[in-house]
Amino acid sequence: MTQWVVSLIAAGGYWGIALLMCLENVIPPIPSELIMGLGGIAVAHGRMDFWPVLIAGTIGTTAGNYFWYAVGRFVGYRRLEPIVARWGRWLTLDWQDVEALDAFFQRHGIWVIFVFRFLPTGRTLISVPAGMLHMGTFRFLACTFAGAAVWNTVLLGAGYYLGTRFRELEDYVGPASAGLVGFIIVYYLWRVITWKPRQSPF
Repeated sequence: MTQWVVSLIAAGGYWGIALLMCLENVIPPIPSELIMGLGGIAVAHGRMDFWPVLIAGTIGTTAGNYFWYAVGRFVGYRRLEPIVARWGRWLTLDWQDVEALDAFFQRHGIWVIFVFRFLPTGRTLISVPAGMLHMGTFRFLACTFAGAAVWNTVLLGAGYYLGTRFRELEDYVGPASAGLVGFIIVYYLWRVITWKPRQSPF
């Protein structure tokens, strides 16, 4: 994976970084930490410039997230109702929960999208409900771009200052991400086991 990312950045330059960051959001196994970290190393070695790398990476991130936003918008809010009615237990949702989520997004969607850009998991998945709940396209793109710019700046800076020792960052990011994913799985299973519909059909 690392060698492939390095090769694509070397061949495509800033366009390669934009493409990789777009793919990272559409095909999750490609880690943004690696892409932007390698970009930071390239900046530190004088092979690239900071601002073009940041802009390219942030445009790629925004494009990848817009893909999932468009998917969510295509599926739509009302198409969820029969899905929730049938699979509510496994989704741990009632339709009232969906309506509450819709209201929450209308009030706080800007900050939800912005903050989720800093989380190791869920950065991309949050784009689907944003589209389903018809968050304004401009607001979504603006919040995504702003949040991604901040996060990508952190990753670029880490790559720049760690240089060829960037792999040390993975020693911390990897276990933290794995721990968070494990917590989410346990929490989900607990929700499934303890979940009861608000209105019993009997």
